[in-house]
Amino acid sequence: MDLSLPRLRMLRELHRRGTVTAAATALHYTASAVSQQLAQLERDVGTRLFERRGRRVLLTDLGMLLAEHAEDILASVERATQALEEAGESVSARLTAGVWASVASGLLPGALTALARTHPGIRLRTRELAPEETAAAVRDGQLDLSFVIDYSNYPMTWDRGLERSVIAVERLYAAVPAGAVPTASVSLAELAEHPWIAAPTRSHFGHAVRLACQSAGYEPRINHEVEEQATAMAMVAAGLGVTLVSDLGLALRPPGVDVVALGDALTRTVSLAYRTGSARRAALLLVVDAVRTAAAEKGVGADAALPPPGGVPAQAAPPDGVGAADAPVGLG
Repeated sequence: MDLSLPRLRMLRELHRRGTVTAAATALHYTASAVSQQLAQLERDVGTRLFERRGRRVLLTDLGMLLAEHAEDILASVERATQALEEAGESVSARLTAGVWASVASGLLPGALTALARTHPGIRLRTRELAPEETAAAVRDGQLDLSFVIDYSNYPMTWDRGLERSVIAVERLYAAVPAGAVPTASVSLAELAEHPWIAAPTRSHFGHAVRLACQSAGYEPRINHEVEEQATAMAMVAAGLGVTLVSDLGLALRPPGVDVVALGDALTRTVSLAYRTGSARRAALLLVVDAVRTAAAEKGVGADAALPPPGGVPAQAAPPDGVGAADAPVGLG
């Protein structure tokens, strides 16, 4: 009996998710391709693994048995990969990481450049996903590691099958149309009369923003829902409302946007998540260290001191001789 690892992964996803369509989506295949491979797995095994009931495909008892062993087999493959990497004189591996815009632009270029110099055998591919999707993709084996976020007012539910290393701690700031807030800092309560641009409620960021405004005593009037900080700030520049932006997002600020410190202390913690069984995988830990170093160089490392409430990052201070009320506060 010849068991194909890709087909075992498909069986595992079918077991976890319940439908061929859901398994195909998780693995980035078409449903027909997954169906064909599962049918071939059934022929390889020489026994019925599935029962077709209408449009649904259910596992037989033997299918369930093989799916359970597939978990062990795939975990063993991962452990063997880890052992080979650790035994080699030089570390060589191909890893896939889940990212989103601000970490991809703010942290990865420096981290990957440094990693290429010190460990050229490590190849890191990235896949852009919504921050809310990356941890699940790691847990299900689609990614080796991923960036994840916790907000100080909205911590995420953590999966016990994953470990995480804190990479950065960012403060959030108000991004407002140029001249709209003529002070060095502003409270969320003072922004109550402004229209808002925010991420949808299904996102951690969108939920954290709404909770922060509610804690300040109001429901924000959200006229525009967008996913990315860069898009939100482009709309701020057009005078369409205000939004919140993180330290790493400051680099994406377009002209026409003032970045004003918040009197309310609102932060977010950026971590890298990976499966517990991968915690000692040499290549993975080298990637974690490289990204952590890049964050420290940006001034947002986990050990860096945050500006006090009402403060702004040093790189965002206005030019010498210009008062905070006279010039935009933010990155140039």
